[in-house]
Amino acid sequence: MTAMPLHIPLSRTIGRLTAAGLLALALGSCGLFGERGPVRIAAIGALNSAANPINGELSAANAALLDATSQGLVSFDGEGQIDVGLAERWTVTADGRSYVFRIREAKWANGRKVTAADVANILEGYRAPRSKHVLKDDFPEIETIKAMTDSVIEIRLSVPQPGMLELLAQPSMAIVNRGLGWGPMRPKRTGRAMLLTPVADPLAEDPDAAEAAAADPAASIELTGTSAAGALARFKNGYADGVVGGRFSTLPYFVASNIGRSRLVVDPVPGLFGLSIVSIDGFLGVQANREALSRALRRERIVGAFGLQEWEPQVTLRPDLYTRDVGPTPLLPAWADYPEQMRFEQAKRAVDAWRDSGNVVEPLRIAVPDSPGGRILFAYIAADFTRIGMPSRRVAMTATADLRLIDEVMPNDDALWGLRRLSCRADTMCHRDAQQRIDEATAATSAADRARLIGEAEQLLAGYSPFIPIATPLRWSVASQRLTGLRANGRSQHPLNHLIALPN
Repeated sequence: MTAMPLHIPLSRTIGRLTAAGLLALALGSCGLFGERGPVRIAAIGALNSAANPINGELSAANAALLDATSQGLVSFDGEGQIDVGLAERWTVTADGRSYVFRIREAKWANGRKVTAADVANILEGYRAPRSKHVLKDDFPEIETIKAMTDSVIEIRLSVPQPGMLELLAQPSMAIVNRGLGWGPMRPKRTGRAMLLTPVADPLAEDPDAAEAAAADPAASIELTGTSAAGALARFKNGYADGVVGGRFSTLPYFVASNIGRSRLVVDPVPGLFGLSIVSIDGFLGVQANREALSRALRRERIVGAFGLQEWEPQVTLRPDLYTRDVGPTPLLPAWADYPEQMRFEQAKRAVDAWRDSGNVVEPLRIAVPDSPGGRILFAYIAADFTRIGMPSRRVAMTATADLRLIDEVMPNDDALWGLRRLSCRADTMCHRDAQQRIDEATAATSAADRARLIGEAEQLLAGYSPFIPIATPLRWSVASQRLTGLRANGRSQHPLNHLIALPN
């Protein structure tokens, strides 16, 4: 598909949206909020009542569903802080190597009691060799997961992992048993949507009052999974109180909707957003050439095309941490402070040298989402590469590519996460010495040794140039005035059971 012309404000990308999306977004408001009823949430992506994290990445709709109906041992609250989940309390031993959770009295949707043995089997399944779980590689410290009693489970680590609770709170760590959840909400299919109602506390002092509170329509949530255009149309037309699951790729739909900017919620999340180099054939087989591509990008210009001040450029391989005070500071590349013109000239010399040596400069195949935001991103990247004499073409995310977009939020405050993600994975290059340092840092028992090894691994990867960082990840939602519980946070977590609807 032809790249979008450059220097066009994001507000003028409406012409690139689908006809169906424009028709939906053009509808006027119907004002359906006069009635007291469920909170209506439109999530971007397919909604599947049988979704299971063991099968791979969850859509935003499925993540919201599982987080509400099959919560993990712990969870996030509306501020992105750790909250209770299936475990009503937990303790961590002084050495940081044992997490002991006491699970609450809960039942699966079929009425059978939830046991610690059930939970242990589910969590072990997520780590199994055939699992496609997105966090499968993020638990290398776990030695054992075992049920100590019917209601107590222990996770034993080889070395401390201070970010363990943040990992366990991710929606993908949902405790779902063969399609059955335990709560804190129960789902019921209503047409294309899922109606989620709270599970009454079985230990409440007044069971009747607990049942009545759970049955209150205002305590329920109607969750719909749909396209970005459809979700925003539902919001604009009064069929939804909020929209969740937005990314850079779908932001142009928000602009086209003409929904007020004050309704947009942008999460300031750390993570990786850039191009992973997945082919080392030809031009990309030379480290200086890979680095030249990174120098060539005008990141402020790329980010500025999307019109959000909250979206920040990023030049480091390893993302800055959520708390900003854990682990060593990410390593800046040597060229980070060079003037733009100098970086351009250096990058162009690398391409010219490759061509002058008699080598053919083949167009780079760049895999980005086939969406309005994806086309904008590619157009600006392609323009910067063209300036230095490097042609490129856009391909689908599933196609064979030379560079592929990574767009991932950091799940916890582990300084190793970014290095693990960029080293020796199926969609990354592999530097064996850097990977050895990463493995040694994972096994380190001393904080000083861990920090030193992280620094060495990062230095090796930086000199290898396996990734072209562009910016922090972009995550956005939309909330009506009625919805007070959907607030920006550094984890980009908006659990449905923490949303608050104001009475009309």
